[in-house]
This record gives sequence, structure tokens and C-alpha cells, in this order.
Amino acid sequence: MHTVTLIPGDGIGPSIADAAQRVIEATGVDIQWELAPAGIAAIETFKDPIPESTIQSIQKNKVALKGPLTTLSGKGFRSVNVALRKEFDLFINLRPANHLKA
Repeated sequence: MHTVTLIPGDGIGPSIADAAQRVIEATGVDIQWELAPAGIAAIETFKDPIPESTIQSIQKNKVALKGPLTTLSGKGFRSVNVALRKEFDLFINLRPANHLKA
């Protein structure tokens, strides 16, 4: 069993995250999803776009699936995407893909 931090996201994020979960689960990989807030929902609940509990979940699980997140301009909060990249020292957004011949 693998535990993965799931950040559903804002707007269409939860729909995209849900579809991604279904695709991953269809592979047969045994995953336990650990729900973690970020973005608008986190601001409303925790007054922070990335609560410490979310950072700790990602640190503990070493892997996360994140839906799109809204960055509110003029609200005094930093971009969640940039903050996560800085927090975890991420410098590339690599999306490997393989072409399958029919």
C-alpha cells in the first residue's frame, strides 16, 4: 500500500483530481489517499493557502497529487504553486510520456 497526499485544488481542480485518482486506481496500484487542504478552501478554514499540516503530509508521504489551485491576486498570499516548489526544492515540471503504437 502506498500513501499519497491528495490536494484536490480549486475550481475544476477537484474534478480533475477525482478523474486522475480513478485512472491511477484502474492500474491496480494500491493507494491510500491522504486528503490535504490548500488554496481557497485552506484560506477559508486555516487563513493560510498552504497549512503546515499539508506540508507535513507531503514530507511524510514523499509524493502528492495536486489539482489546479487559484492564486488570489492582491490578497497578500503567495502563489501556492511557487510556494510548494520552493518548500520542496522543485525546479522542473517534467511530464514524461510514451507514445504507444497501435
